[in-house]
Amino acid sequence: MYEEDFARVYDDIYRRHKDYAGEAARIRELALERNPGAADLLDVGCGTGEHLALLRDDFAVTGVDLSAPMVRVAEAKLPGVPVHEGDMRTFGLDRSFDVICSMYSSVGYLETLDGLFAALKNMAHHLRPGGVLIIEPWILRDSWNGGDLVEASFENEGGKVVRMGRWTTRAGRSHVEMHYLVTSGDDPVRHFVDEQELSLFSKDEYEEAFRAAGCSVEYLPDGYVDRGVFVGVRQP
Repeated sequence: MYEEDFARVYDDIYRRHKDYAGEAARIRELALERNPGAADLLDVGCGTGEHLALLRDDFAVTGVDLSAPMVRVAEAKLPGVPVHEGDMRTFGLDRSFDVICSMYSSVGYLETLDGLFAALKNMAHHLRPGGVLIIEPWILRDSWNGGDLVEASFENEGGKVVRMGRWTTRAGRSHVEMHYLVTSGDDPVRHFVDEQELSLFSKDEYEEAFRAAGCSVEYLPDGYVDRGVFVGVRQP
């Protein structure tokens, strides 16, 4: 998942596909509403660091991501910002934070409900009491339509990225094999496949995982495509 080929074109695709500025503003708003003095933020599943780049003027930011190629892109983009390679279930940083966020459905890549509980427990462990935990889920189980064909093309500097894949349901999980065609300048057209599976957890399961981690929880359905966002505060 998110190997070198995909990491190289990730920003070309998602800078045109996602409202990073709007999402960063919403993270800031949700965090400061619940913890007005929040000073530092950890982004778990930070990818190439686009949210970190937009939040670094408001918080002292740190990132964690499972993919080594994505971490390398983030480090090059954000000199001086700590970005660590690690699994959200088990990473360990010798410090705590006022805000932890995990965006763009990163928790959906957890294969089991036990993994979701472990990840939220680990994140909460890195929160100070009163700290804010913001999780953007993958599509909730009751909202999953079984799968769709997705296709898009994106211009990059001197080239183009074209992608196509069909989401399906396999053993109760969402699955896609996304095919990419990439060209830049006079380079030959490259083709690679990025295969992804995301778990279809229910709203109740997310909320139970928050509470088991020692956090309050509320679900806000608006503002993040069709996924909503879960927000909690670590209890004393």
